[in-house]
Amino acid sequence: MATLLPMNYSNGSAPLTPSKHLSLRFSVHLSSKKTRRWLDADAVKLPRYHSLQLQPLSKSKTGPISATMATGSGKEVLPPVLTSNSEPPPVFDGTTRLYISYTCPYAQRVWITRNCKGLQDKIKLVPIDLQDRPAWYKEKVYPPNKVPSLEHNNEVKGESLDLIKYIDSHFDGPSLFPDDPAKKEFAEDLFSYTGSFSKANNSTFKGEADEAGAAFDYIETALSKFDDGPFFLGQFSLVDIAYAPFIERFQPALLEFKKYDITAGRPKLAAWIEEMNKIEAYNQTRREPKQHVETYKKRFAAHL
Repeated sequence: MATLLPMNYSNGSAPLTPSKHLSLRFSVHLSSKKTRRWLDADAVKLPRYHSLQLQPLSKSKTGPISATMATGSGKEVLPPVLTSNSEPPPVFDGTTRLYISYTCPYAQRVWITRNCKGLQDKIKLVPIDLQDRPAWYKEKVYPPNKVPSLEHNNEVKGESLDLIKYIDSHFDGPSLFPDDPAKKEFAEDLFSYTGSFSKANNSTFKGEADEAGAAFDYIETALSKFDDGPFFLGQFSLVDIAYAPFIERFQPALLEFKKYDITAGRPKLAAWIEEMNKIEAYNQTRREPKQHVETYKKRFAAHL
């Protein structure tokens, strides 16, 4: 017997009224198979349901994604990391593959985007051990020998900021980029600042210059520009995805090694971190703070 399960309704608006006709997405649990499936139904007339709350069906390139991002409900079983001893996948067989490292912040950007778009079944993760890279990755997949890279339509593309935009525009799922011209322009400014942001924090860890404070002041100011939500562009977008992996790492490392709390005196940043941590599509990619601390301890051992 199929049981109708309500979607997570989190956008703050009132529940749907029984008389409305619209496209809906239902999560149906088939108890006999212990699985979930999506059913799309157009022009469904809602019966009386009292407290049942249903979420309008998101379609490609329409409407902002919900802040709670329940996309890909359930914890994804991650594939094992491939090393120099691992056999290559059947490259260019029509499968879309995202080559990543579980520890790389650049790869994490694209991984988050994949999850937010609900593409876990359409884009296969292929994790690479960056300390023991398979020779076939450079020879057969991506000559620059870096992650992330995306194998799609018999081509392999790289560069994380390019890839998050590519996935958002070329695959189905909720849009992760605004239509508003002012927000688009500001988004490009923030994309351009990502390199300077990382460099400033890394310089602080190296003891070359204490630039982390100024970098996070820039972030606090950026988060204050739009007042229609807690994210960089008000609503959640690719910009948040671009910064999240790095702030996830810098926050515990700066606190551990520099005794510097990035949220002190920065309420917008504190609220942003709190909201980001509610996003399931992001949480599925996160690592424990102590793991980041250990990574930075090894990376900057000569300076800490």
